[in-house]
Amino acid sequence: MADPSTRSRILDATAELYRRQGMPATGLKQISAAAQAPFGSIYHHFPGGKEAISVEVIRREGIRYAELVGAQLADTDPLTGIPQLFEKAGRDLEAQDYSEACSIETIALEVASTNERLRVEAAEVFQSWLTGLAAWFGRLALTEPECRRLAMITLTALEGAFVLCRTLRSIDPIIAAGHGVQAAVRAAATTRRS
Repeated sequence: MADPSTRSRILDATAELYRRQGMPATGLKQISAAAQAPFGSIYHHFPGGKEAISVEVIRREGIRYAELVGAQLADTDPLTGIPQLFEKAGRDLEAQDYSEACSIETIALEVASTNERLRVEAAEVFQSWLTGLAAWFGRLALTEPECRRLAMITLTALEGAFVLCRTLRSIDPIIAAGHGVQAAVRAAATTRRS
């Protein structure tokens, strides 16, 4: 019987490699080496090969990011705290020398037009994040469609900012995005009160 932690090591190593270099640039031998797992254990745990690993990485990373961000949102006022959340995400990216961002975004960009199964998996993760963000915006007593719209603005701004930050090697885009999202939230809250 295989070491029960081997499967987790494979998934953790794959997620890190995907965050750093993307899915197409990541090979099974590289995953095996990074996971310190025998090459044959990849097919033992993931008979579907790289696609099967990728499905699991998308699911796990989706949950991991949701928990990480959810904990930060729990202590943040949506009316005032968004710029600080965005800046923290930017500082974390900067500390990683812009090498690690959202693995779901990376995979989605790479496979949205070529692999329907992985596109659907990534879409489900994004939908779950949008649902969580919309619930967070519900603290402002906005309508459900307005909360959903703000969630979409927030996620779009954040993911787009990650791309620009990595490309420009600067956190300026994510800081600007945070202020832009905050302005949209304040405008929605002001309209609701009127």
